[in-house]
Amino acid sequence: MRKEVFMRIRRKKWARPELAVCPYYIEHAEELKGKWNTVFPDDKPLYAELGCGKGWFAAQAALKYPEINWLAMDIKSDMLGVARRTVQKAFDEANRTVDNLKLVSCNIERISDYFGENDRADRLYINFCNPWPKDKHNKRRLTHTRQLMQYRVFLADGGEIHFKTDDDELFEESLEYFSEAGFDIKYLTRDLHTSDYPDNLVTEHEKMFTDEGKKIKFLIAVKTDKK
Repeated sequence: MRKEVFMRIRRKKWARPELAVCPYYIEHAEELKGKWNTVFPDDKPLYAELGCGKGWFAAQAALKYPEINWLAMDIKSDMLGVARRTVQKAFDEANRTVDNLKLVSCNIERISDYFGENDRADRLYINFCNPWPKDKHNKRRLTHTRQLMQYRVFLADGGEIHFKTDDDELFEESLEYFSEAGFDIKYLTRDLHTSDYPDNLVTEHEKMFTDEGKKIKFLIAVKTDKK
């Protein structure tokens, strides 16, 4: 079993002050429940990364797909502070203003506190979440049936969840969770980097695990009308 080193981050004294003056940071996400369509000036599809870590994926994705509005969500202000620096550096190097991405502070396990049936996300990304291997902790997995049922409330009909992990047990058990929650599997590979999937954006953990010789598991699940 791999160590969960990525779940810990040293305290960054500069994180909160920098986030406080960041124009694309949202601290009190609960105040936007039912009103997420007002967050961006343009009416574009809304994609969200649940657990953005240091922001590598979100920065790449928002730059590559300016026609999409992006939410990069995490519970830790220290992590979001690092993500802000990652995003800002990437956009500065591209000579672009950060206008289609928001960093959001929230507890994803309680995502129903922040998103309701009047909100709509078109796609969710779950990249290398904590596998919570102990049985007593399984319900804390971001792909657990309990979580998926929360996502269904605000995920658009036909909306997708893109899920990556290096953890075999989490991946196989997540297949059961998706089925239980009324999702169909549109695409699946147990070795992403040798697959035919054409549009992969490498995250920081993906690079780390790949360098260790681990195969990356990936799937795309589609919300159906069955529950």
